[in-house]
Amino acid sequence: MTVRIQSEPFDAGAELDRFTRDASGAGAVVSFTGLVRDLDGRLQHMTIEHYPGMTERAISDLVAQAHARWDLADALVIHRFGDLGPGAQIMMVATASAHRAEAFAAADFLMDYLKSRAPFWKKEVTRDGADWVAAKDADEEALNRW
Repeated sequence: MTVRIQSEPFDAGAELDRFTRDASGAGAVVSFTGLVRDLDGRLQHMTIEHYPGMTERAISDLVAQAHARWDLADALVIHRFGDLGPGAQIMMVATASAHRAEAFAAADFLMDYLKSRAPFWKKEVTRDGADWVAAKDADEEALNRW
């Protein structure tokens, strides 16, 4: 299990190659990379803040929950903080398991909980000003299936 919270960009391809190579005994690897969206062309950047130490512990707890629910060979979560421009990679989740259904379910679980429960604060900075990103009902409802 690896959890990294970092400001630096990451190479998703290299991360996935390393994760897959090290996923001993896995028959399936699932990965997801989240990007900064600019839906209306006005976004200058998104600022992501967190509390060091607390954030790593909270995400490590989520990964431990995924390990307890599904038979995972390994899991990886990378999440960035700082000022990220449109199209920048925000986060990556990868899971490895003997079977694809467990790898997919664990990755989906982690993505849903990272979106709604990980202690990050996001502010969208546009040409018109800045606003903190509010929780979305759809993200909260996605947790009901778990």
